[in-house]
Amino acid sequence: MKYILVALLLTGILISCKKESFITSSTASLSTSTDSLHFDTLFTTTGSTIRYFRIYNNNNQKLRLSKVALKGGNTSYFRINVDGTQGPEVNDIEMDANDSIYVFVTVKIDPTAANLPFVVQDSISIDYNGNRRWIQLDGWGQNASFMRAKVITGSVSWTNTVPYVILGGLLVDKNSTLTIEKGCRIYLHADAPFVVDGTLKVTGEKYDSTRVVFRGDRLDDPYRDFPGGWPGIYFRETSKDNTLQYANIINAYQGIVAEKPSVNANPKVFLSECVVDNCYDAGILGAQTNIKAQNCLVSNCGKNIFLGYGGTYDFSHVTAATWSNTYLLHKDPVLAVTNYYKDGNTITTSNCTASFKNCIFWGENGTTEDEVVTDKQGTSVFNVSFQNCLWKVKNQPANVNAVNITANRSPEFDSINTQLKYYNFRLSDRSPALNIGADLGITNDLDGKPRPIGKPDLGCYERQ
Repeated sequence: MKYILVALLLTGILISCKKESFITSSTASLSTSTDSLHFDTLFTTTGSTIRYFRIYNNNNQKLRLSKVALKGGNTSYFRINVDGTQGPEVNDIEMDANDSIYVFVTVKIDPTAANLPFVVQDSISIDYNGNRRWIQLDGWGQNASFMRAKVITGSVSWTNTVPYVILGGLLVDKNSTLTIEKGCRIYLHADAPFVVDGTLKVTGEKYDSTRVVFRGDRLDDPYRDFPGGWPGIYFRETSKDNTLQYANIINAYQGIVAEKPSVNANPKVFLSECVVDNCYDAGILGAQTNIKAQNCLVSNCGKNIFLGYGGTYDFSHVTAATWSNTYLLHKDPVLAVTNYYKDGNTITTSNCTASFKNCIFWGENGTTEDEVVTDKQGTSVFNVSFQNCLWKVKNQPANVNAVNITANRSPEFDSINTQLKYYNFRLSDRSPALNIGADLGITNDLDGKPRPIGKPDLGCYERQ
């Protein structure tokens, strides 16, 4: 019996000693109660809110956290307290075996602060035994209507009372309609495509304050000017009867994307008095679909207008122009039209009918020699026509009907300064595009200003 007691005593001592020692292996088990904290309190005046998470030591020995740190440091909108010690960085935190500690996180927001992002973000790193774990933080900044992974069903209207901020994407469901009224501002996060399976109606008006704007949610320098800040607007197969009037689509990866034929006699997408600017890939991308556009500016995009795999297209008084700049090298034509889709060595064609009237296709400071490129494959219909257009090409577009073309004469835009990032694509008084258009019955221009009876100017702007 005496020996049994001694053995039990020794075992207890050994276990106790083990629990008092630190585990140093990189395989030590650590977990957290969450991998992200969302601060979804909306402030209309300066305020703060607090959240917390726990860090668990899942080992039978002590664990030392070498560092718990807020990535943004003292400049962050967030503050942390680790087991009673204020951050932004806390070092050498000892955790008992099979124990846990609390990390409290506070965010302080002044929604009236200039250039405050709509979504403030940061992250917390947890370092131990050569490992690092992350906790992601985000919170609402400016006063706005915030939507995360939103699905629109039925008939919904947005007014311009506050901006709309989209995180994780928005879907207009099949057989549903979203109407966006004049003056609305829609800010989309980097992970937030605007997807339309139903119908989108944008009813902006001509003044800057009454246009509808879609852009990324980063308004702080330098991110506010980066192309590719959000995915874009996507009109999918079941989408129908979409109209966008006086809308600006800015800084997307792809501005407007439409796929598959229209389900009725109307264009799948009708763009009127719209600006698509600074998109990393395509400004307007159509794939076997039906798009009508008039009085639109598509500027400084990787591929301004790409119409592939056939479809039906009607573009009037459209200016497509790109200058190489700080963010984008101009290496693709501002207009490309094809009637095929290539998958490996397999080419599938589709009928293509496209009309371009009173349009300008121009680019400078780039590597492409042809700003208009057409490519026909197979025997499918390829009916592409240009009437009263100005373009810059070295090689004439193939398989097209072109009349009254002004070739390789600069449109003499009003003012372009790539260093200052200033682009005014209105026509100067010396432009060869003045007064040479066909009368299409389009009575106003992109600015909402009148076009004359008779011969209008080419492009989206009428010189007054």
